[in-house]
Amino acid sequence: MANINPTASKYADLPYDNPPAVRYLPTTAAYDLWAAHYDHDANFLQALDSLAMKTLFPRLIAHVAKQPDGSPRPTPWKLVDLGCGTGRNTIALLDVPDAEVVAVDASPKMLEVAKGRVGEATKASGRTGEVRFGIVDLLENTEPPHMVQNADALVSTLVLEHIPCETFFRQAAQMLKPGGWLLMTNMHSEMGGISQAGFVDPETGEKIRPKSYAHTPAEVLAAAESVGLVVEGQLEERAVDESLVEALGPRSRKWVGIKCWYGGLFRKVG
Repeated sequence: MANINPTASKYADLPYDNPPAVRYLPTTAAYDLWAAHYDHDANFLQALDSLAMKTLFPRLIAHVAKQPDGSPRPTPWKLVDLGCGTGRNTIALLDVPDAEVVAVDASPKMLEVAKGRVGEATKASGRTGEVRFGIVDLLENTEPPHMVQNADALVSTLVLEHIPCETFFRQAAQMLKPGGWLLMTNMHSEMGGISQAGFVDPETGEKIRPKSYAHTPAEVLAAAESVGLVVEGQLEERAVDESLVEALGPRSRKWVGIKCWYGGLFRKVG
């Protein structure tokens, strides 16, 4: 298991301006507080993740369309947004024809925002699909609840940072059908050795941080393989470069040259 919030002394001179006092909270409590501000927080890592999803998501759907023997996968597909947050990826799942979409999160407040966001997007676009929402806490569950079992695909972005690797992949494997697919992205351990998820509470001025793990790509691959989840190709790793700063926002500039993100697709075998 990766160390929690390790110190990376080689980055000690990274420029931080007037850092606020930090308060650590359990993950669910932190995200309950963050929910009202999450979509307006200029989070460059979320922006980087959204850029990567433009290629990862179509690849996922192309794989889900075929069973391991190459024949078409019967519909309706069950697609689970695992750790849906405010519904950023849930809306994309609704665009998949003939799919049953399930969106779950450990934070009730994040789910409230997701329901509102998905409802507004559905009304604005004329989408006819529906989403089943529910509370699922990977840290509390001994096994996944029925609503997320027997899935054809899981989408889980920027969630693994808060879950031990073994716990996350064990439950993801239990959720998937044989031959099912997982799209997973995460904060890179190079960034996690310096910082972690968090936000400034406008009520107190404190930096609120949940518990986080700096999982390395090698640890992720080993934990996935141990439960029969095999990566397609290799994990993609992304650093911030100057060409991305304008798209990601000014908060990304101090991370130029540092790997901040990785992700990929995993298939359940055996």
